[in-house]
Amino acid sequence: QVQLVESGGGLVQAGGSLRLSCAASVRTFTPYAVGWFRQAPGMEREFVAAITWSGTSTYYADSVKDRFTISRDSAKNTLYLQMNRLKPEDTAVYYCATGLITDHTMSTAYYWGRGTQVTVSS
Repeated sequence: QVQLVESGGGLVQAGGSLRLSCAASVRTFTPYAVGWFRQAPGMEREFVAAITWSGTSTYYADSVKDRFTISRDSAKNTLYLQMNRLKPEDTAVYYCATGLITDHTMSTAYYWGRGTQVTVSS
């Protein structure tokens, strides 16, 4: 059974950094792309970043470009999201997912993790 488990969330001050991790129970990252989404209270879930199964291409939402970096370690079945210069508007539950990339976003997600809370205080 496929299982994605996020970790690394927490409370941080604006301008700070966090690194999220997403561990897969089996080798689900190949051949799918993997990515991060987030959902703030009262808001719809939104795309944050994605990386192709080969790791050669990355995609970001405009709101996080130049602040967040997505990466993956296929040998460890682990996905990462390095988040720098965090802002209060980055506060959300962050989810990892595997799926397909279309038009520079993850348009289809096959599996989801349960999420990790990120809270950025002002």
